[in-house]
Amino acid sequence: MKFSRRSVLKGTAAALAAPATGGVATHRAAAQADNWRHGLSLFGDLKYPAGFKHFDYVNPNAPQGGVARQVAFGTFDNFNSVIAGVKGNLAYGTDLFTETLMTSALDEVSAEYGLLAEAVSYPDDHAWVTYRLRANARWHDGKPVTPEDVIFSFDVFKKNSPQLGAYYRHVTKAEKTGERDIKFTFDGPGNRELPQIVGQLPVLPKHWWEGTDKSGRKRDVTQTTLEPPLGSGKYKVKDFAPGRTIVYEKNPDYWGKDLNVNIGTHNFEQIRYEYFRDSTVALEAFKGDQIDWRSENSAKNWATAYDFPAVREKKVVLEEFPIRNFGVMQAFAFNIRRDKFKDPRVRRAFNFAFDFDEMNRQLFYGQYTRVNSYFEGTELASSGVPAGLELQILETVRDKVPADLFTKPYTNPAGGNQQALRNNLREALALLREAGWEIRDTKLVNAKTGEAMSVELLVEQPAFERVMLFYKPSLERLGIAVSVRTIDSSQYENRLRQWDFDIITANWGQSLSPGNEQRGFWGSQAADIPGSRNLVGIKNPAVDALIERVIFAKSREELVAATKALDRVLLWNHYVVPQWTYGKQRAARWDRFGRPENMPKYGMAAFPTIWWWDKDKAAKAPQRS
Repeated sequence: MKFSRRSVLKGTAAALAAPATGGVATHRAAAQADNWRHGLSLFGDLKYPAGFKHFDYVNPNAPQGGVARQVAFGTFDNFNSVIAGVKGNLAYGTDLFTETLMTSALDEVSAEYGLLAEAVSYPDDHAWVTYRLRANARWHDGKPVTPEDVIFSFDVFKKNSPQLGAYYRHVTKAEKTGERDIKFTFDGPGNRELPQIVGQLPVLPKHWWEGTDKSGRKRDVTQTTLEPPLGSGKYKVKDFAPGRTIVYEKNPDYWGKDLNVNIGTHNFEQIRYEYFRDSTVALEAFKGDQIDWRSENSAKNWATAYDFPAVREKKVVLEEFPIRNFGVMQAFAFNIRRDKFKDPRVRRAFNFAFDFDEMNRQLFYGQYTRVNSYFEGTELASSGVPAGLELQILETVRDKVPADLFTKPYTNPAGGNQQALRNNLREALALLREAGWEIRDTKLVNAKTGEAMSVELLVEQPAFERVMLFYKPSLERLGIAVSVRTIDSSQYENRLRQWDFDIITANWGQSLSPGNEQRGFWGSQAADIPGSRNLVGIKNPAVDALIERVIFAKSREELVAATKALDRVLLWNHYVVPQWTYGKQRAARWDRFGRPENMPKYGMAAFPTIWWWDKDKAAKAPQRS
């Protein structure tokens, strides 16, 4: 192992020039370099030992073959994941041919096992990590996956992807340290999540991207492309029609088909995505057997749209899968870069104008509950008033946060009847007056400038117009001029990248072990990076400090407490008007598929990853051509 030998030599040289204790520490670090592992866990031990045969939740003897047809929304004009979020619209399914160093287990929290990498090593202080590639890892053209590929991928993602650039900001260097070894050095010790973050790096073929296409034109990793990139994964692009259809076909020569992390997964011969710009049309396509599987996000549709012959004949199955693997904040999100939204009292007033209870009754058939946390649905959600370790953490930023959060639980206004709505609108007007707004000739205006308050509710999906239109009259009763505008996905993405919006619907999915991604969601630096997930534009020193406390937590207990503190501060600054959640994945499928008897705890439906084509079932529900 060249890397380990090199480390020992450096340690020996340092010992000759340093005090005895320094020499011992250096030798300890060198010894840690030999501590190769088959997987990583953020806290605690891994469930699966080295050499395990397969994950417990898969069927290792799953039949191979068949087609899984799925819905995609919007459009696509790009297969280059490097610039996703910056240019173009990335195609669904690029992860089918682009692999990462590690892959996650669906029955553990924050655990990863080797995919392209066979082993990983890092010291106790997490100041660096080294990955060792598998000797048999190959690109689809037969060439080996090399450290040069990994370094190239790290460099281009860090430079060109706003989200991953922020994610890798604290990784200062990637270097080849052995024939198949790559060392990533961090900007400081203690960030225990960074080794796993590096393990999630999508690895690209350097030789392909630095080569030329069939026309002799040099490829450019900073531009969109509809030339399917070379991959190393289970599938290849078989066929596509830009903006309409993508067909992925299993690679018969896939190098990793016998890996323990792959056994029982990706069992379909083809995976097909059909694109739709409208969810209503997509639903009709499902009913017409043009789609096999549909995740249903509309409570109205789930309650009313699935009473058709194939359901009654049991050819279509409706099922709900519990969501245990993440929390979520879905909300009306303000762009606080705009002066009219800078005052938190204004933002809180918008919450008082939102009658969730009545909307839930009228539009959603009472299926939803209100979101009350940025980590809704997890143990990380704050509640009540802070106590214990969470309170101790909040004390460190007491002078930078709203005082009420120490003594009052955060609550959303309750509605559901006309009296409650009137009371809430009175509260909203009081808050607006405190913030310097007043009613003049039935219009809400800034008392100093005379500027009228107007907002545009920006929508990407036409089906969401009814939500905005329900919200609109309550805002108008406050004297606010409200417009609802629906635009296509390309325009929508461009406007978000340029921060050109007032209020949108946004959601932030949260893992059970939050960490460095929080900088991209809420951190001050991300607020000015086009394409980042800090859509709101938050620049708050208390939030920044609490994000760091989350990232550098030394135990699960501290991580939970720090996350609750962060959650509470975000809530009390009223950056969003929380919407709703359900807690289950609603899914409809044509009954042609099999699945493992024991589904993974944190995988929801995990379709099509661990499912397979069932010939006997398919014979009873023959697929339309």
